[in-house]
Amino acid sequence: MQEDKNLSEIEIEDQKIIDNKELSLLESLIPVVILMGLLAYNIFFVEGQEWFGGYTNQYILLIGGLVAAAVGFFNKVTIHKMIAEVWENWKSIFVPVLILALVGALAGTWLVSGIIPAMVYYGLQVLSPAIFLPACVIIAAIISIATGSSWTTSATVGIALVGIGSALGIPAGMIAGAVISGAYFGDKMSPLSDTTNLAPAMAGTDLFTHIKYMAYTTVPTIVITLIVFAILSGTIDTTGGADISDLLTSIDNTFYISPWLFLVPIAVIVMILMKTKPLIALVIGVFLAAIFAFIFQTDVLSSLSASKFQSVLNAIWTDTQVETSDEKLSELFSSGGILGMLWTILLIICAMVFGGVMDAIGALAKITKALLSIATSIFGLFASTVVSCLGLNVIASDQYLALVIPGKMFKKAYEDRDLAPENLSRTLEDSGTVTSVLIPWNTCGAYQSGVLGVGVGEYFMYAIFNWLSPFTTLLFAALNIKIRQFVKK
Repeated sequence: MQEDKNLSEIEIEDQKIIDNKELSLLESLIPVVILMGLLAYNIFFVEGQEWFGGYTNQYILLIGGLVAAAVGFFNKVTIHKMIAEVWENWKSIFVPVLILALVGALAGTWLVSGIIPAMVYYGLQVLSPAIFLPACVIIAAIISIATGSSWTTSATVGIALVGIGSALGIPAGMIAGAVISGAYFGDKMSPLSDTTNLAPAMAGTDLFTHIKYMAYTTVPTIVITLIVFAILSGTIDTTGGADISDLLTSIDNTFYISPWLFLVPIAVIVMILMKTKPLIALVIGVFLAAIFAFIFQTDVLSSLSASKFQSVLNAIWTDTQVETSDEKLSELFSSGGILGMLWTILLIICAMVFGGVMDAIGALAKITKALLSIATSIFGLFASTVVSCLGLNVIASDQYLALVIPGKMFKKAYEDRDLAPENLSRTLEDSGTVTSVLIPWNTCGAYQSGVLGVGVGEYFMYAIFNWLSPFTTLLFAALNIKIRQFVKK
């Protein structure tokens, strides 16, 4: 889910789907094809090179937006309408952008205050390499169910787990995949999650019927995920116990390590559980960490700058790296602060430009309707819903639109086939909510990549729960398992 919005802020009833009868399906696909082509070229043929100072994907999204605007002009869509839709998209991401900036500040202050090093220090002693990956899934799932928030989970325990696993020598992509798998399982199944409330609202069923029905596909998927990670944990090479003692000594010699440092992350999690706004919780988390840095880590602050106050400000705003006697830890104990999140923030802003223009010219509605028209069987209807959700996560770059637009478009089709609305709500979540994190320029993919410090390409194949969920829901549809018929009253 996107941490920035409460359900009341999603404005379900105000969501509008813009149709344009002047626009053809072929014209709707032109910006998508060009966007995909440029992104593919960048991925496969520009290795080792950087276009536009490293902001290639951002410029590609803007180029896609310009192409979509040209298609819109040709089909009598005014510039005012396109700008208005882009502006609506920008307004919707204002709080997520602030959250991203604060997460950068949080990572920096939690580093110099010793919170992250303490998590790594104690985690190395508790979490065995043999069970580390499945443990990541379970820990992330528990936190996410409790908070209803995959974003909060990644920004707190996710960062710590990546640090601990990296110190053990486990590939960062595997750890991030495990964390994201658990976080999105919890996000889907938590009644506190906004997407878990949004999906049944769009489909026309109630929250707890939706969660119960969703468990049929979600539980087998998370079980398979845990089994795969258990197998992976038994096969990967880690640094083992001998090297851990050296890592512990290096951390202990650099930072003051104490269980008291955990008061800050505990306070942040408690605030989230008490429904405190994420922005407020994160600001308090940064402030408390800064105070703890002055209390517990005076030597660290002195080593970073002549002024301890300046060291904390640098941790909040810009690059910070704490040198230790171990090269691996020195690389791990670094943070980019708020400026380190700039690439991710710009990616989201540019993605909203492309998605906004595509919506304004009616391309999103046209593509979704085309998918609906080819759904001639019950399985075809489920498959069309899945493809629609996946496509909108790619094109619109926002998981809310990936739930709202297919939810509105397909609702009547499910009713016409006497399918209970929970079939639609479950499919929306199985294919819309969880796959958003697999798209680098989607708000969720950009956020998770930025917070965990692991590229989407690195964790994609290990986010097993996320990419397996759509296949599970299609398998159930193909075999007619738990496909509930509408009961007429």
